[in-house]
Amino acid sequence: MPLPCKSKTKTSSPRGGKLAEFWARLWLRCHGYRIIAANYRTGRGTHAGEIDIIALKRNTIIFVEVKKRSGLNKAAYAIRPTQQQRIIRGAEAFLQKHPAYQNCDVRFDAVLVSFPLRIHHIKNAWDINA
Repeated sequence: MPLPCKSKTKTSSPRGGKLAEFWARLWLRCHGYRIIAANYRTGRGTHAGEIDIIALKRNTIIFVEVKKRSGLNKAAYAIRPTQQQRIIRGAEAFLQKHPAYQNCDVRFDAVLVSFPLRIHHIKNAWDINA
């Protein structure tokens, strides 16, 4: 009996996601952002998971979610409210652990990536009261 074929409907691969994060970091650097951390994990007990990129520009610390999909619209809709809340909890944990940034303004951005390479940066993609 033949083995079943693998599904070709998978929307993302770990390698594709890492490549998208690389391009997002490069894009941010080229636009004056300083990358503080990439793939930041807050640790147990925070229920926050991972923050793709933490960047600084002037007096603003930016927590960035990178989404790669086949189209930019699909990428934009892939950031769900539950994920936004996890990133907010992660930002709070990061700021508690790094008091040097506590006086900075805080912003949550999204960088959407599709291939062939298209990048769209959404500033203030959501706020802490979302």
